[in-house]
Amino acid sequence: MFEWSQMRIRKEALIGQHAKVLWMCGLSGSGKSTLAARLDKMLTERGYLSQVIDGDEVRSGLNRGLGFSMEDREENLRRVAELSKLFLNCGVITIVAFISPTNDSRQNARSIIGEDDFLEAFINAPLEICEQRDAKGLYKKVRAGEIRNFTGIDSPFEPPENPGIEIRTHMTDVENGTVRLLEYLLPYIEYKE
Repeated sequence: MFEWSQMRIRKEALIGQHAKVLWMCGLSGSGKSTLAARLDKMLTERGYLSQVIDGDEVRSGLNRGLGFSMEDREENLRRVAELSKLFLNCGVITIVAFISPTNDSRQNARSIIGEDDFLEAFINAPLEICEQRDAKGLYKKVRAGEIRNFTGIDSPFEPPENPGIEIRTHMTDVENGTVRLLEYLLPYIEYKE
């Protein structure tokens, strides 16, 4: 029988890192994508192999046929967790940036990825700050009645109960937030034989 865990160990040794999934959740506009991209850059500059899986990109490609019902949102996250596990098994540090609105959805992702490999980061900003940022114009459309079932407005967002790290993006800048994420992640990914 083929042993995936042995192959992963060999791949991690080959590239000199331990793979983990950093699952970044938070409201739209909280700063997940910005921090994920910056963290990916910092990791690459330090010689790590990482991959960002971003909600907007996945929605327009891999999962473009899914809507925004609660069932479709759950399926979207299930597929992302399965994709993350594939990267993990290749030894790649995976940075997931998704709203991930419920504790159940995050727990499901954790069970697919594995308790030891799932690191949860809560990218936290108050709703009013996210609305002010509104880079994509989504909140404006929600308030105009053009979008329904929007997380944080008319669809629930359950903050994580015990995230590994919380970054309050309304109280820190991108650089400091990214450094905190990097410092949190490094002990998990540094390769030790």
